[in-house]
Formats: sequence, C-alpha cells, structure tokens
Amino acid sequence: MWAASCLASCCAACACDACRTVVSGISRRSARIAYCGLFALSLVVSWILREVAAPLMEKIPWINHFTQTPDREWFETDAVLRVSLGNFLFFTILAVFMIGVKNQKDPRDSVHHGGWMMKIICWCVLVILMFFVPNGVISFYEATSKFGSGLFLLVQVVLLLDFVHGWNDKWVGYDEKFWYMALLVVSLVCYVATFSFSGLLFYLFTPSGHDCGLNTFFIVLTLILVFVFAIVTLHPTVSGSILPSSVVSMYCMYLCYSGLASEPRDYECNGLHKHSKAVSTSSLAIGLITTVLSVVYSAVRAGSSTTLLSPPSSPRAGSGKPLLPLDKLDEQHEEKEKSKAVTYSYSFFHLIFSLASMYSAMLLTGWSTSIGESGKLVDVGWPSVWVRIITSWATAALFIWSLVAPIIFPEREF
Repeated sequence: MWAASCLASCCAACACDACRTVVSGISRRSARIAYCGLFALSLVVSWILREVAAPLMEKIPWINHFTQTPDREWFETDAVLRVSLGNFLFFTILAVFMIGVKNQKDPRDSVHHGGWMMKIICWCVLVILMFFVPNGVISFYEATSKFGSGLFLLVQVVLLLDFVHGWNDKWVGYDEKFWYMALLVVSLVCYVATFSFSGLLFYLFTPSGHDCGLNTFFIVLTLILVFVFAIVTLHPTVSGSILPSSVVSMYCMYLCYSGLASEPRDYECNGLHKHSKAVSTSSLAIGLITTVLSVVYSAVRAGSSTTLLSPPSSPRAGSGKPLLPLDKLDEQHEEKEKSKAVTYSYSFFHLIFSLASMYSAMLLTGWSTSIGESGKLVDVGWPSVWVRIITSWATAALFIWSLVAPIIFPEREF
C-alpha cells in the first residue's frame, strides 16, 4: 500500500512537471497551435466520455431524475453536449474578453498568448461544472448548437474561397510558364476527381430497384453547379481562373457525398448500409480524426486570413511567419514589436473555436436526433444530410458571387 501510494505521488508529480514544461514552452508564435491542441483535447475527452460515462451518469440524481431511465444513447449524447458546452463557454468568454484589442501594448494581448496553466485549469473547471447544470440548460444548448454549426460551416466556406483565390493569385503572380502549367494540371486533376466521385455517388446512393429520386436530385444538381462554375469562370466578362472553379467543384461534390453518407443506415438508398457493421468502429475513429483536422485547420486559417479577421489598423496577416518559433532570435525581436498592431482579430479567432465546439458536438451525437437508429455511427441522420447539402449550395452561391460581384459593383473592393 505504501509503495503504491509513493508510486502514485511520483506519477502525479511527474505529470505536473510535464504540464509545466509544456506550458512554459508556449510562445507568442505557438499560441494558436496551443489553442488548437486544447480544442483537440476537448474532442478526445468527448469521445471517451461518450463511450464510458453512461453508467456513471445514470447514477447522478440531477441528471437521471426520470421515472424511467433513458437509453444508454441518451447519456452518451448528454456527456458529449456537457463537455462541448464547457468548451464553448471557455472560448466564448475569451472571445468577449478580447473584443477591441488593437495592438500588442494592450494588457489583454498577454492574456491571449500567455497564462496557459491558468487557462487549462479554468477549462477543466468549466467542463466539470457543466456536469452539475440542469438538463434544461443542456437541451437549450443542443438546440442552439444546430444554428451555431451552420454558422461554422459558412465560415468554413468563406475561408475556402479565400484560400483558393489566394492560391490562384499567388501562382499567377509568378507569371511563368511552369506555374501556368501547374495551374492547368491541378485543375484537370480536380475535375477528373470530381466527375469520378460523381460516378461513385450514383453507384452507392442510387441503387437499382429503389426509388431514390432525392439522392439523384442532389447528385445531378451538384453536377449542374460544376458546369455553371466553369461557364461563369470562362465567360469573357469574368475572365476568371479555372483553378478556383475546379477546387470548389470538388469540394461541393465532397459535401454532396458527405450529406448522402449521413443518411440513416437503414435507408434503402444508402449503399453504405451493407457495410455498416464492418465500418462502424472505423467510421467513429476516422470521423473524429477528420473532425479534428477540419476544425483545427479552419481555426488556424481563420487566424491568418487577410480578408476575414484582420483589424483595419493591423498589418496584413499571414505574412509568412511560422506559427512555431524556429529561432530564439525571433523571441528577442518580439520585444521590439510590442507597439505593433495585432495581425488578426483575437476575438473572432476564439469565436471560431466556439462555433467549432457546437459543430463537433453535433458530429459526435449525430445531430442529436438519430442516436437511437444509428448506434455508434458518427454524424448520421437527416438533419446532418440537409446541413451538408445546404452548405454545398451556399458554397456554390458564394463562389459565383465572388466572381460576379466585382462586375456588378466595380467601385467596391472585394
């Protein structure tokens, strides 16, 4: 017993020392990476509690106060939502606190980049406290998360458009034959992938012998949008580049697949239902990993966007500086830059994470409406289908608008 107690104390001390070492190593350049790591941790905690917390939560009286104990899936959903609410409150508080930060002399700038031990403690406390709030609060957050998830998807679309236009401008700016050929090759690859993907969708989601008119409509409409993108882009009045058109086409086709794949596994037009038992566990793992990569990329990209988040008084963000420090001289140089304006909106940066918390909760709970029918499968249910399909249509509308807006309003800068 004494040896076990000593071992536990040593392990705890080593863990605390490791945490202090990691926290002390976070610099201004790596702060955004640290926030992404904290967000990824929240997803891992949500996933673990989703699998193991149900038996314990059934014994908590203020959670299980029903005359008849709900199914296990109800407690799994509740655990995910409570962790998500704590994460949402953490980043929302930071977003509100950072409103109006314009330069690095503002004391809140050091709060944004430092104080990591206190931040981690506050994050843990908020997550734990969420398991003491009434079920009504969680139900309200669940309903609100559906709207917040839609907003996050729209932010993703804006960031994608900003990325593809910036990518195209950079390669065209080289004004060399090699880069023009590279644009052509990448565009052709994207179009081949898009049309190949559409063929796979017809094979998987419009099986013969079944009335799958809705799925056919989704796929055909996406193909029509692909041709519309190319026509508008190549119109002499627009004189656009085929690269953004091809990338957005492939993304819209992916969203169409994502929506169709989210249909309930017992739906006769969902060709994936034949493999549901084989891919259930792997879908859970892959779905979580892709969710982490998606929201982390969106947050990092949002914090570097030159068009979406940069305050009016700031220098252009995304100046090519690495997020992780590469040289100690960089840290010394930062002391001379305290009076400089911030390169991105701290408030909007944290807001991205707040919305991403809602979105990830909806992914892990199947949008909180299909848990019973989909079991362990992540992101399955009709609400998820329509959110993805509508996001695809919104992507198409925003892309076409980005092409025609400079022509309709030539006096404005886009």
